[in-house]
Amino acid sequence: MISDALMLSVPLRLPNKNRFSPVVHAEFQPAAILESLDRHGVEYVLIGGYAALLHGSTLPTRDLDITPRRQADNLTKLIAALEDLDARVRVSDDVEPLPFKTSPESLSTVTVLNLATRFGDLDLVVQPAGFPAGYDSLAAGAEVETIGGVGVKVAALSDVIASKEAAGRDKDIVALPLLIGLLNRQRDR
Repeated sequence: MISDALMLSVPLRLPNKNRFSPVVHAEFQPAAILESLDRHGVEYVLIGGYAALLHGSTLPTRDLDITPRRQADNLTKLIAALEDLDARVRVSDDVEPLPFKTSPESLSTVTVLNLATRFGDLDLVVQPAGFPAGYDSLAAGAEVETIGGVGVKVAALSDVIASKEAAGRDKDIVALPLLIGLLNRQRDR
């Protein structure tokens, strides 16, 4: 069972007071995003920082990262969910997110798409680092967790680690010692 602390709304970002017209960001409400994906029947695996959090990480995260199944019917459902979430393309923290329209064909060619929704940020990571087959590779090791009443496939901690190692970004490298420690403790049980 997921801790109530994980379900709390957290402000995403503080407005940049040095800008004339600050961008106001939605509060991060992960359960609301996941509920919309579920309502539309989208198949995906939850990856990234939030998946790590569900495995016991204490590192903060302010978005959801998902890897959707790439089939056209699933991408059509995903597009409907994104419309329901009022999703827009996130360009940077101090630029208003841009409206977008897409098709299953176009979405299937995307590697990563950073979005802002009315419930916080959502990153579509169709082909995560280290997992060229995307959903199919991750779903095999995923476990279903209940988050806000919704069954969610959560990437195995070993897969979260492998993806962060392959991505090699500074924030991923910083997270690795904690995540590897968590994995070692899980294996020792």
